[in-house]
Amino acid sequence: MNFERSIVGEIKEHLSSDLILLITGARQVGKTTAMKQVMKHLESVGEVCYYLTLEDIEYRVLLKESPKNLFRILPHPGERKMFVFIDEIQYLDDPASFLKYLYDEHRENIKLIVSGSSSFYIDKKFKDSLSGRKKIFELLPLSFKEFLIFKNASELVNDLNYPTPLIIADKLIPFVMEFLLYGGYPAVVLADISEKKEILREIAYSYIKKDIGEAGFANDELYYRMLKIFSSQSGNLLNVSEVSQTLKTTRNLIEHALYVMQKSFHITLISPFYSNVRKELTKMPKIYMNDTGLMNFFLNSFQPMDIRQDKGAVFETAVLRALQINHYADEIKYWRTADGKEVDFVIPESKTAFEVKYSTASYKEKKYEAFMKEYPDISLKVISLAGSRNKEEADSFALWNL
Repeated sequence: MNFERSIVGEIKEHLSSDLILLITGARQVGKTTAMKQVMKHLESVGEVCYYLTLEDIEYRVLLKESPKNLFRILPHPGERKMFVFIDEIQYLDDPASFLKYLYDEHRENIKLIVSGSSSFYIDKKFKDSLSGRKKIFELLPLSFKEFLIFKNASELVNDLNYPTPLIIADKLIPFVMEFLLYGGYPAVVLADISEKKEILREIAYSYIKKDIGEAGFANDELYYRMLKIFSSQSGNLLNVSEVSQTLKTTRNLIEHALYVMQKSFHITLISPFYSNVRKELTKMPKIYMNDTGLMNFFLNSFQPMDIRQDKGAVFETAVLRALQINHYADEIKYWRTADGKEVDFVIPESKTAFEVKYSTASYKEKKYEAFMKEYPDISLKVISLAGSRNKEEADSFALWNL
């Protein structure tokens, strides 16, 4: 079934501008589908649209020669307005110059909507020449709300507010359990349970084969081993020196791999939040996998969450994904002091902080008195699997309330 991602609505809001709309994200998160849904919407209101993918070698060769060759592939717009969708734009040697030419010469008649498989390419190839000419949309794996829609449970979407009635929470928990185990890649979500692991395997190996090859990272075995290590450390401090010693390789190679993993949307690094450097000592980032399904694949663990030792780490990884719906990764911090006091997530701009607990039974308010005293203007909220169930528990939000 062809479900619509929330990003499609965001893109529609910018169709009347003359900016280039650039959709980026990991492989297989649905960029092509999103583009075609926008295209279908435009055609339904009578707009002229064309779609081409640069996986087509003939198109790619022509456009590498000159952006003017676009009009050997498509009709010249003349005086009319047309919408041109270009998939896999990163395959061009200089996509920035290609898009800049079309924007500067034809923006009155051509609206460009393009996709790129990874922001690694955007970072390397889309230089300042496109400044002020583009609007970037990052497409991540499904949010929990989108997950419910893909699972034909859209009737529950309107019940995600806080506080959630217990009868609704009981319906939502099985969906959360599946979401934690298998993640939010659309093909995985739509597959039968018996097929989910194999699809995750295909996605993981596709990443390793394509992303690192195109990024010039030669050692696919080392990259795979790093993803396994980072999956086991999701939610922990990242010690690059320790990882390099474990894998018996150089720090520079680890840092290069980390760069590629971030730009290919495999991982997210979040930085520490502090006002007192002497007390809040560490400058190490925390590392998170971007999808719990891929995390569990690399861990080779799909046991039910309730019997797993690492359920807290998996849940915390899912909470970060939920926070990224409304916040860029660099807006999300963590807090940790030299003597071990910590808060999982701090968002200074909105003056909110979140402590993540799989079960509220493990939350002890006294442990967070130091943070609340140091930052009285920041509201500390507890996030647990199902939120507050009774008056004896700590007041907490569920994953679906974020």
